[in-house]
Amino acid sequence: MLETGTVSIGTAGKLDDDVAFILAKAAELNLPKITTLGHEGARDEFARRLSRTNPPAPDGVEAEDILVAGIPARRYGPAGGPKVKAALLYAHGGGFVVGDLETHDPHCRALAAESGSVVISLHYRRAPEHMYPAAIHDAKAALAWLAAEYPGWRLGVAGDSAGGTIAAVLALHARDLGLPLALQILIYPAVDQMGDFPSRQRLGEGYILTRDDIAWFNAQYFGEGRAPLRDTEAAPLYAASHAGLAPALVVTCGFDPLVDEGEAYVEKLRGAGVPVRHVRLEGSVHGCLGLAGYVASGKAALAEASRAWSSVC
Repeated sequence: MLETGTVSIGTAGKLDDDVAFILAKAAELNLPKITTLGHEGARDEFARRLSRTNPPAPDGVEAEDILVAGIPARRYGPAGGPKVKAALLYAHGGGFVVGDLETHDPHCRALAAESGSVVISLHYRRAPEHMYPAAIHDAKAALAWLAAEYPGWRLGVAGDSAGGTIAAVLALHARDLGLPLALQILIYPAVDQMGDFPSRQRLGEGYILTRDDIAWFNAQYFGEGRAPLRDTEAAPLYAASHAGLAPALVVTCGFDPLVDEGEAYVEKLRGAGVPVRHVRLEGSVHGCLGLAGYVASGKAALAEASRAWSSVC
């Protein structure tokens, strides 16, 4: 059973020392802004960075590349087969533009190793080649596949950043279909594409994800010059109702431009009677999961996700 409540890790208003070191090092190296490289260059640069900062992959996990409803995916499970009848669909982060099966491979291996379950990592179609709502359509198709492939199993959805948005949308979709989910894991999700919350301005520079980055990702995903949407499938915060959704783990970071909307989503879920565990990484930044090879908060985010999923398997 998911342990609910709010957990604060770190000191409010103070960057963790290891995160501050990473930010200073990145500034010293004068790394190129991903958003200036074009979408293909951005993908290469994002993958290169995460290959250096991701956590090590655990042993004892088997993986195979498969197609899920015609969509590239990777299936993970403990060596010798799953220990529990549970399957988790994971959507990677990357602003709907970057990120792939490789960038999030260690995280999915850790989830499978810790829980003894099957984990399916989905490589949904990315923008700008495939704009909104292509990624959502792929995720919905994958969820239908998951339910058919593992009948009677406990099912869950998870994702970080853009993948967290997808997971939140899938939880709403599953409820509307009458498909029970054991858990939704939302790691620093974007749930308000209008960007009205103060943290998007207050923390819009100097903490890895910037307001300019968000604007660039939105332009790729929604279209140049097109205002971000309040459609439920773009901004799940504005769903007509959040009642009856699966229990949720929501991870937010104190120095993330998306922190305000993530915490608003926590309150929206709680107000609708949804069991929620909210973990606030006070001194961390957006994307810390991809820094888990170096920063304690990234390790904590992954450990919280693994523990939550294991608790409902």
